[in-house]
Amino acid sequence: MRVFTKKDLLKYNGKNGRPAYIAYEGLVYNVTESFLWKDGNHQALHKAGQDLTEALKSAPHGKEFLKKFPVVGILKE
Repeated sequence: MRVFTKKDLLKYNGKNGRPAYIAYEGLVYNVTESFLWKDGNHQALHKAGQDLTEALKSAPHGKEFLKKFPVVGILKE
């Protein structure tokens, strides 16, 4: 499984044809195919290419929604 640093993850922001990846609790998910992540933006609040572990604590949904997205790697601290 690929290991991402936070700097690596920034490259996957969903802009200019790049995939949209987000990290949560040490796993990196590919959200590119989700209509909720169009152009790497989610609900005008979050951007792809980031660790959203803290942000998801205040989200109106739990982490269960991430199960539908493929895990593409792990986030190295």
